[in-house]
Amino acid sequence: MRIAMLLAWIAVPVAFAFYHFGPGQEAAENAQAGANLRLASFQSTQEDWAAVDAHCSEALALLKSEDPTVEQRIRLERAKARLLSKQLPAAYNDLTALLEELESDDKADAQVLEQTRAAMASAEYYLTWLLRLEGAPRDMWELEIEAARQKYRLLAEQATEAGDQEAADQYTEDLEAAIRLARMDLSELEALDLPCQCKGCCGGNCNCKGKKPGKGKGKGKGNGKKKPQDARGASSGPPADGIGS
Repeated sequence: MRIAMLLAWIAVPVAFAFYHFGPGQEAAENAQAGANLRLASFQSTQEDWAAVDAHCSEALALLKSEDPTVEQRIRLERAKARLLSKQLPAAYNDLTALLEELESDDKADAQVLEQTRAAMASAEYYLTWLLRLEGAPRDMWELEIEAARQKYRLLAEQATEAGDQEAADQYTEDLEAAIRLARMDLSELEALDLPCQCKGCCGGNCNCKGKKPGKGKGKGKGNGKKKPQDARGASSGPPADGIGS
């Protein structure tokens, strides 16, 4: 079981399949906004997240649409791009505002809401990791990881109810990772590589130097140290909420 959280959905290049900026489409009244989104879509396949961020911002400034979901989707993709380009504070603030907006709207798009919750949980998880490494008091970082845990629990339950077992398994794994992070000793945490939001071996876009998140920093295969696979330990019982094992 991985120590570090790996959100598969956030590592997959953004397809922007929900944007169909063709003639006569209400969401495409501004042709330049559509052009920026097409560029963002292309840059996502190149994993140039800073460019995706820039093009989404330009599209938001130009877009004219009476449908709030269109703008919300662009804001979500921009926030995800900011997470991937190591702009955690900006992404965190964007996602906080977007999630509050979506949760207060009974007519909010369910898919956008789900993905925003997942992205927000990812930001909270990553922030917790950083706060702990920086020596922040428990009452500060615990608020973040508890918020992430609650979101993953809700997402896993909703995916199970919807019959989406793949998503349920992913959210359950993320939930378990959040529980382990909260229970892990600081010494154990310091022995791990900082989790990276990129996919696979980073493609040169982060500082993990090709190592997958969750692997220890020991050199070679003969250091004699076995890295912890689960921060809960053998006698700590089942994880909170009874989800996962």
